[in-house]
Formats: sequence, structure tokens, C-alpha cells
Amino acid sequence: MIGFLIILHTIISVLLIIVVLMQASQGGGLSGTFGGQAASSILGGQSAGNVLSRITTWLATLFLSLAVVISMLSGPSDSGTSSIVKKAAEERLIIPGAEQIPILDQDEEILDLGGNE
Repeated sequence: MIGFLIILHTIISVLLIIVVLMQASQGGGLSGTFGGQAASSILGGQSAGNVLSRITTWLATLFLSLAVVISMLSGPSDSGTSSIVKKAAEERLIIPGAEQIPILDQDEEILDLGGNE
């Protein structure tokens, strides 16, 4: 399902790029090169800007919505939220005969073997 959503997201992003490039800009820009005049002649002079603007709005909304849905579906699951260190400590094998390191209480004195005085 995520693969289908990613393909749909890619198609919408390409359509969004095409529609944005077809819009007439203030300075001419790329719209004349990539068919901005053709869109105006096909859709009719004044209404072409309104239609392309509405299509851009809808495609942008779909693009952002799909991005959120894809990120929510492909994000980490609740079972994987625990720490890797905690999992490793729980799964650690205790070797029989191995000496366990005692945990000192605050009342016990620590033996200094380093020779520092």
C-alpha cells in the first residue's frame, strides 16, 4: 500500500510541476517555453489563470496530504520504541560460573588499588 501511495505521490508531484510551469508569470519566465501560451489558448484567455490556479491549489493540497499519510504509515511502530540498550541487557546471556560485579552501597568504602595517596 505504501508503494502505491509513493507512486501516486510521484505522479502528483510531476503534475504539480507541470501546472506551475504552465502558469503565466509576471516576468515571462518559463511559462512561455513550456506551453503557458498554449494553456491560455486552449482554456481561454482570462479563465486559464483561474483554472490553473485552482488545479495548483488542489494538487498542492493532495501533495502535502499524501506526504503526511506516507510518513505516518511508514514511521516507526509502537513495538520498536524501547531502547536498544535495554533490549540487549535483557537478552544478555548469563554465563554460569562467571563472577557478578557487586553493586556497592553508599556506606561501603571503595578500595583504591591505583597507589594514589
